Amino acid sequence: MSFPVAGTLMVEPTESEDLGEVDRFCDAMIAIRSEIDKVGSGEWSAEDNPLVNAPHPLSTVTADEWTHSYSRSVAGYPAGRHDGPIAGVGRDKYWPPVARIEQAWGDRNLVCSCPPIEAYMD
Repeated sequence: MSFPVAGTLMVEPTESEDLGEVDRFCDAMIAIRSEIDKVGSGEWSAEDNPLVNAPHPLSTVTADEWTHSYSRSVAGYPAGRHDGPIAGVGRDKYWPPVARIEQAWGDRNLVCSCPPIEAYMD
């Protein structure tokens, strides 16, 4: 992937990706566009929607309290639930271990987890 023009994303699948994987990627992009349209039409608020809050870890989707205006099912399976042989969906779904990380904040507020420099001295 690359960003050849500001505000765009260019995707160039290689020969290592089979047609099924390319189709799955296209389905995901279509599903994301559908979510964007729901925000644009006012069906979902701009502040609380699956796009703003993605990714949704399993611990969030299965938590006792759900505070979002969209369903847990939409959060966990944005492209719909499929228990068939489609890799990465349904039984093989990948659940991210954490929710969105605020990278800009992290870049401005670095936390070094390495030992102090004195630890490397003989």
